[in-house]
Amino acid sequence: MQNLIDSLRLAVGPHNVLTEGDLSAYENDWRKRSRGKSLAVVRPGSTAEVAAVVKACAAAGVSIVPQGGNTGLVVGSTPDTSGTQVVLSLQRMHAVRAIDGANLTMTVEAGCILQSLQEAADKAGFLFPLSLAAEGSCTIGGNLSTNAGGTQVLRYGNARELCLGLEVVTAQGDVWDGLSGLRKDNTGYDLRNLFVGSEGTLGIITAATMKLYPQPAAQLTAWAAVSSLDAAVTLLGLAHQHLGAGLTGFEVMGQFALSLVAKHFPQQRVPLYQDTPWCVLLENSDNESEAHARTQFENLLELALEQGCVTDAVVAENLAQAHALWHVRESISMAQAEEGLNIKHDISIPVSRIPEFVRSTDLLLQERIPGVRLVNFGHLGDGNLHYNVQAPAEGDPAQFLREKEAEVNSIVFDAVVAHSGSISAEHGVGSLKVGHLEHYKSPVALQLMRGIKQALDPQNLMNPGRVVQVLATNT
Repeated sequence: MQNLIDSLRLAVGPHNVLTEGDLSAYENDWRKRSRGKSLAVVRPGSTAEVAAVVKACAAAGVSIVPQGGNTGLVVGSTPDTSGTQVVLSLQRMHAVRAIDGANLTMTVEAGCILQSLQEAADKAGFLFPLSLAAEGSCTIGGNLSTNAGGTQVLRYGNARELCLGLEVVTAQGDVWDGLSGLRKDNTGYDLRNLFVGSEGTLGIITAATMKLYPQPAAQLTAWAAVSSLDAAVTLLGLAHQHLGAGLTGFEVMGQFALSLVAKHFPQQRVPLYQDTPWCVLLENSDNESEAHARTQFENLLELALEQGCVTDAVVAENLAQAHALWHVRESISMAQAEEGLNIKHDISIPVSRIPEFVRSTDLLLQERIPGVRLVNFGHLGDGNLHYNVQAPAEGDPAQFLREKEAEVNSIVFDAVVAHSGSISAEHGVGSLKVGHLEHYKSPVALQLMRGIKQALDPQNLMNPGRVVQVLATNT
């Protein structure tokens, strides 16, 4: 493999080919579920360098694992343990190439940190609405590769809906320049949407043209206590009716999930949770004024209180209070990690069926595994729940994971499919869920996916073993 290492050093410079020292930031999964070993970590600084790296690896028959911020949750961006894979890190490619205010677009490189993209848009007087807990470390390339969602999907859509164009290096090392900012282009197959959500298995996203939006005149946040998930769904319907497109966020959080935040981050004030099984976080973005937004919110909550779907509510009085409320929501995952190892599920179900799914699946899990604790929260507005399962309080979390993960996954995934849902909503498939697709995905869909993979990556060198399992074709 020395010839390949020499070729990689020639392509990107010797200092950007890492083979020794502590490479754990690139080789270990963020959740500590997997520890891999790479042949080398390569850090190209341009699209041309990415293409040169891919060509060198393809010639040597060496597989490539594309990596952005390495913040994924399904073990999709770290190498296996063989020591034969090249990790291709896009972190050096972080430029904002252009902002087109008239076209409401921004063209950025794949290694651009999501928060940096948000700040660049804000500085130019625009809004880039993709927002999620890892925005300080995840990259837009990674967001696109998993079709990330976040807290404002309800109004603006997933990463896919925010993307107008891509620049991609193919598995053969060719460059497809599809960075057009066109909103209408009916000239054949939609290649952009093919690469978005493919998790680096078809090609490497090196840049993207993303949609921008005008800054709202006001953004207000409210926190409401509800007596059940049925009441939360009723409140969502009222919010749609009275706020319309202004409803940009609608998050639901279970009492136990919030209790973990209060336990592990006592400096945070968690409102209302002790006396209610569920809380809802709503965001209203208004293009008129703060006074108009506040009146809308107050009218909505007054009606919800009258109808009984809300038992108590608070509206943030200023930006600091709003940030504090959102910080509580974003701290749930960290609090759960502090509590111990757990089994995560990122599922989507039609909103109308979520209450029954949670009731029946909670009951089944508690019957099968006495003492199990359910950390349930997520984006109710778009039907995406993080339905996580924590070990019993007195048990050994590591032992629980070893002995119960397969059973828990089977119970949850069977229930998801029975309620017309998907076992992955916004985190992707990676290697953690690739085996489950054989059971939960349509055979016809899998056949089509394998056909696409084999057509675009016949050597099976692009992030193999993720999303869909195929055999390499000799070329």
